[in-house]
Amino acid sequence: MGVGLLVLSPEAKRKILETKSTGEIMPKYVLWGRYCENVVEKRAPYREAHLQGLQVQQAQGTLVTLGPTTDTTRVFGIYQAESEATVRQLVEGDPYWQNGIWTEYEIYEWIQAF
Repeated sequence: MGVGLLVLSPEAKRKILETKSTGEIMPKYVLWGRYCENVVEKRAPYREAHLQGLQVQQAQGTLVTLGPTTDTTRVFGIYQAESEATVRQLVEGDPYWQNGIWTEYEIYEWIQAF
């Protein structure tokens, strides 16, 4: 009934561990957002395009994981990208954002300690 979580492929895991040309590890960002009311019904027309976009982001090594809370009121994700602006562009280009399925979001740069 809820949105399925994507499983990392070995290639995506490898890309996450790759470094930029400068030798620095790419920053990670946390997405924390809200779903609209009656999300399960309202998302249906956009779900396939949404999931396809997430699969592309994951294959490129940008999306680490993304999914809903069990009550489907919030969305949580982790991205690895060059900048917060890149993550915002991905979120705002998603069919869920463009069609009001995600109603608000915040991005935080995250330090992965372990």
